[in-house]
Amino acid sequence: MKKIFAMLMLIMLVCCGCGKKLDEVSTTTDLDNIMKRDVLLVGVKTDTYPFGYYDQKGSFSGYDAALARIIARGLLGSDKKVKFVPVTASDRMMKLYSGDVDMIVATMSITPKRQEILDFSTPYYTAGQAVLVRKGSSVKSLRDLNGKKAIIVFGSTSERSLRSAVPNVGIRGYKTYPEAYKALKTGRADAIVSDDTILLGLALKDDSVELLPKRYSKEPYAVAFRKGKESKELIRAVNNIIEIETHNGNLRKIQETYGIK
Repeated sequence: MKKIFAMLMLIMLVCCGCGKKLDEVSTTTDLDNIMKRDVLLVGVKTDTYPFGYYDQKGSFSGYDAALARIIARGLLGSDKKVKFVPVTASDRMMKLYSGDVDMIVATMSITPKRQEILDFSTPYYTAGQAVLVRKGSSVKSLRDLNGKKAIIVFGSTSERSLRSAVPNVGIRGYKTYPEAYKALKTGRADAIVSDDTILLGLALKDDSVELLPKRYSKEPYAVAFRKGKESKELIRAVNNIIEIETHNGNLRKIQETYGIK
């Protein structure tokens, strides 16, 4: 995780340095580029049901994908003017700064560390850290993982909170949620620690696992952007869309559609 942040900080500094040299001849913003292209490029996950996944037809689906379509409609007049780019927890920031996407809508929570290299919209959902175990497990709380093994997904906020709460836990990291889930099922560790909404998606499909009831944090999900003045107009536009869709009840309806409470 530290290596990822160091690399992104370097990329951000290079981009900012280049931007200063171009200020005299160009004032193009991220929103200008989107409007000119007439397509919104959005990074979404495909392994985090019910937020981001492929449906039976192979199409991008989930709450995050639905929100991305709403943003495209608000910016470009049509929810079809969006191109989805698959991302994972470990590569989503790199894809943002490489220019593969205009924004990330991928269960990304706001943290002080991330705010050093990213700008965020207002939150569109609040999750919480939770624990998923095999049914019948002796682990009944986060503290019970002391001296045991827990699984995290690289790029998520779980590792930091887990090490802080349970210093003697053994941590096994995986790149994707399917890999992490397989490791739990095959007994390579005693639990997965992650956002409750993501773990709920796993538990809903398999009655051999159990999502423990307690939540250990609040994780506000927000749309993530490249840090800098070029993103400011785009952030304001997205915030306006989120505010409108929250007040008119559309976001709540979408949450209900995907079983998110």
